[in-house]
Amino acid sequence: MKEAIRGKGPLRALGAMSGTSLDGVDAAVIETDGHVITSFGETAYRPYSEAEQAVLRAALGQWSGPEVEKAAALTDAVHAEILSQFGNIDLVGFHGQTLAHAPRHQGTLQVGDGGRLAETLGVPVVWDFRSDDVRMGGEGAPLAPFYHFACARWIGATGPLGFLNLGGVGNLTWVDPRKPGPEVPGALLAFDTGPANAPINDLVQTRLGQACDMDGALAAKGRVETGALELFLAEPYFTRMPPKSLDRNDFSEMIELVSELDDADAAATLTGMSAAGVLQGIEHCPAPPERLLVTGGGRKNPVMMEMLRAALDCPVEPVEAAGLDGDMLEAQAFGFLAVRVARGMATSCAATTGVRALVGGGIVSSPATVT
Repeated sequence: MKEAIRGKGPLRALGAMSGTSLDGVDAAVIETDGHVITSFGETAYRPYSEAEQAVLRAALGQWSGPEVEKAAALTDAVHAEILSQFGNIDLVGFHGQTLAHAPRHQGTLQVGDGGRLAETLGVPVVWDFRSDDVRMGGEGAPLAPFYHFACARWIGATGPLGFLNLGGVGNLTWVDPRKPGPEVPGALLAFDTGPANAPINDLVQTRLGQACDMDGALAAKGRVETGALELFLAEPYFTRMPPKSLDRNDFSEMIELVSELDDADAAATLTGMSAAGVLQGIEHCPAPPERLLVTGGGRKNPVMMEMLRAALDCPVEPVEAAGLDGDMLEAQAFGFLAVRVARGMATSCAATTGVRALVGGGIVSSPATVT
């Protein structure tokens, strides 16, 4: 491994994220020493084609078999394609593609071969971020909270705030930036709030052949069916204390709850369910957040955002309002975490994943040409 990686100064880390929304791969450069953000670098996005999305969808919820092998090969090829566009990189944080997540049972599965990617790119690659956390009794998710703490410091926050990621699944990080570090008790609380965009995407894909409810246009025409919403909120997950995490398909029955509704009402109801999960999650926070910064695709859904604003007493804003990039925040997070892993720092703790001890999860693979 390069001496610079073992050192203490900032590194140019390239992070990549392919989430459960299955829209594509985000890639972003961040300069950091693993503690503080020095600067943000260039970014890129590579969308999945409909055919590629079909390959990934066919493998969701599976742990092995030909569909998983196809999804793994696709993940490797697409990441190599987009990441090879970047130059002057010290190391890469490669999340891979989550296909299944059941930390209390089978474990967690992110396909993608970081060793092969390291050879392709010619730089060290940090990957398999979640497995060590799960082996130590943690949920293996969410993993962005340590980065959220650095972001809160970067924007100059002086009181508790929340970072809400609305991807395929919703996850919330409560941050107290007054604490000296993310691993200190009371600095963080993080957990999945419930499904976010995944069921909405699945609905419009199945019924209309569209990838998503663009700008919440379909939901805006409908109304929330309160009976279905009440059944959704009766799920035991919402009363379970955090940390806690979900698989993309854990709430697949949501589609059944809206099966008899027309398209607009079904979309509005699923959107309302996703927002309601967030509102339930806010109740678990140690103190009310002074501000809720929203990242992920859900921040572009005006219906979802208005539902949250109407129910919360604090400002609900896209992270861009704080000078951050909501499309690239998770990719940046895995670049940041890659530096922490390479330097032997923790990437999760009891308050973020429920892990029994501080864990710096991940494999560091160096190409043969790097020592």
